Amino acid sequence: MYGTIGLTKIAAVEMAGNQALCALVPPFACNSDYLHHHLEYIRPHWLKHSGQTTQANINGATVRAHEVPLPSFSEQRAIAQILDTLDTAIHETEAIIAKLKAVKQGLLRDLLTRGIDDNGELRPPQSEVPHLYKQSPLGWIPKEWEEISLGDIARRSGGLLQTGPFGSQLHAHEYTVEGIPVVMPQDMVDGEVSAEQIARITERKASALARHRLKPNDVVFSRRGDLSRCVAIDERQAGWVCGTGCLLARLPASEVNAHWLALVYQQPVTQSQVMGRAVGSTMANLNTSILAAISIARPTVTEQNEIAKRIVSTSLRIRTEERTLQKLRLEKAGLMDDLLTGRVRVTPLLTITQGSS
Repeated sequence: MYGTIGLTKIAAVEMAGNQALCALVPPFACNSDYLHHHLEYIRPHWLKHSGQTTQANINGATVRAHEVPLPSFSEQRAIAQILDTLDTAIHETEAIIAKLKAVKQGLLRDLLTRGIDDNGELRPPQSEVPHLYKQSPLGWIPKEWEEISLGDIARRSGGLLQTGPFGSQLHAHEYTVEGIPVVMPQDMVDGEVSAEQIARITERKASALARHRLKPNDVVFSRRGDLSRCVAIDERQAGWVCGTGCLLARLPASEVNAHWLALVYQQPVTQSQVMGRAVGSTMANLNTSILAAISIARPTVTEQNEIAKRIVSTSLRIRTEERTLQKLRLEKAGLMDDLLTGRVRVTPLLTITQGSS
């Protein structure tokens, strides 16, 4: 009844409550599972009755005055069973996502520090096979890997590190509803480019910013605020524009796999270098000199490609499950709106079930 008002749970064991809770004690004049789903559905309604601006709350009188629509008991039970089934599917999908994310974190830790040997297997840890590793400023790394800065890679391969367009080159009034997307720090979400809120400019303006247009295997970094944000660019974003507030690394695919580099950049050993060199008193800032000085442990490109492939594959599985979860939640919201308001009745289903029995 305070703070997170309206959050409803069914007690699994005997327990005591306090003044922050409103306990509905059975027996009820309705199915308890149906009541639970109804209370979940009308939770936003309680916010309208909040008596405080600093901390939301409702009182017992408001709860007692609330009317619960009651179809027949059998229909209540059928509605609860339908919604319970969806809840189960949602919880199972959430568990799958949590497990896949844990697996991904383990893969990241192992693949980016131990890599993959010539047999396609994860190298044993340094503690077990010390002769396969060497000491470096970045810690123990496989002997085949080189410790090198991004600037040195760019210099020896003809790559580039550059700053995105400044405000004088790209003004706010030049953004349009449709056109060429402009990647900015806020568009880097969980290591991917999100186009949901992305700004756009005309093709003419994008052509004027030709040196900032993106190519496959580019990596875009946030240069202010959250400096851990970065994304690898692939064919889907080719021709888009590196936006204000970003840095661009264009390193040949013969030297660096962009997806691998983006993963390495977000790891603690790299981020400690970033934050140790970042400038700015009120907001951390990155520049091309700082980016060039960042050191990484670089495997062969063949190994980079295999590491990126395995991580990207796991990421795709996670996104697939997240889309499934979103669909299930939308389906549940729609069914709650239909079934708990009586807009759609389950009576025909009950008749069919009873007839078949």
